[in-house]
Amino acid sequence: MKLGYTIVYVPRVADSLQFYERAFDLERRFFHDSGDYGELKTGETTLAFASHALGAMNFPVGHVHASESQQPLGMEIALVTEDVQEAHRSAIKHGAKELAAPVAKPWGQTVSYVRAPDGTLIELCTPVAG
Repeated sequence: MKLGYTIVYVPRVADSLQFYERAFDLERRFFHDSGDYGELKTGETTLAFASHALGAMNFPVGHVHASESQQPLGMEIALVTEDVQEAHRSAIKHGAKELAAPVAKPWGQTVSYVRAPDGTLIELCTPVAG
């Protein structure tokens, strides 16, 4: 067993792809002509986005829309980088909201939190020393 995808349900897949491409220089892997699904290259695990319309088809009883929640959902996407300060600055420049500025943690990792324009909670962090 291995983690293959993280799929985030968002209002507009194209907008979410563009945010991650611009803010973090991630490369698009796939975008379906319907506009309901897209993927970014992020290493071994794919970061994907699906429209709320597709979510409604998959989950007939509904799902929580992070974009409409006042608080971030209780899950995050963690993007690992050597330069958290620059990634944090770029995220805000491209429309993210700052939740926590970069800070050095006691275990030696630098971490910050932003909320993407689509409502997704993003942790920006340096690698954990192992």
